[in-house]
Amino acid sequence: MRLVLPPRLTGSARILRDTARRRGLRITQLPDGTVPGELPDGDAHLHAGPSFADAVAPALGIAPLEAPADWLARLPAAFVRREVRAVPIREAYALRRPVFAKSPNDKSIPALVYTDGSRLPGPDAVDPDTVVLVSDVTVFDTEYRLYLLDGQVRTGSRYAASGRLDPAPLSASARAFGSELLAAAGHTLPSAIVVDVGTTDAGQWAVVEANAAWASGCYHSDPECALDVVLRAAGPRAQVTERDAAFVRG
Repeated sequence: MRLVLPPRLTGSARILRDTARRRGLRITQLPDGTVPGELPDGDAHLHAGPSFADAVAPALGIAPLEAPADWLARLPAAFVRREVRAVPIREAYALRRPVFAKSPNDKSIPALVYTDGSRLPGPDAVDPDTVVLVSDVTVFDTEYRLYLLDGQVRTGSRYAASGRLDPAPLSASARAFGSELLAAAGHTLPSAIVVDVGTTDAGQWAVVEANAAWASGCYHSDPECALDVVLRAAGPRAQVTERDAAFVRG
């Protein structure tokens, strides 16, 4: 089994690399988005950002899993505590109120509060049919990252408090909310995924967003459990189950 990594490693990537090495996985850090002809061996896994994954995953036979672009918008209101819509960006241009907007599964549309739709990247920079998530502006007091595998919260970490980076161990209440979410909507997610949750300034638990496990930082999560999720989330295409086939990126 091989773990493929990009040229530059985040702190989380180094943690996962070292964890994989202790397990006996082969580690390959590519210098760029070009895959050497001798590398593919049918058992490669990936931890990298979306653009790098798009460049190397096909050549390596890797099938990265991710949540549907409109997943957050389709969740029941009790899990999001705000209005969330997935719309083509050409429709979002007409918004005339402050909104939080972002790309569903990459960073092509910066995740920011926009004073109105006219502040979004224009048609000269983004295809007008590009789907963007737009939501009410919501303040989260605390935010947690949950690593989910086969319908269970395997590990997690707090990553922010009062809007600032502040990693800390996973709380029991965050884990419980993640389990409640999985019981209600686990079937709408791939078997391996990261979901961020948090408490709003009104004291309510809510889902922040879903993220691809293969492109996520692990903070204070148990690296062994996080690696289990990453390996499933971006592994050999031939090993993708029928259940997960609908969640393969692009």
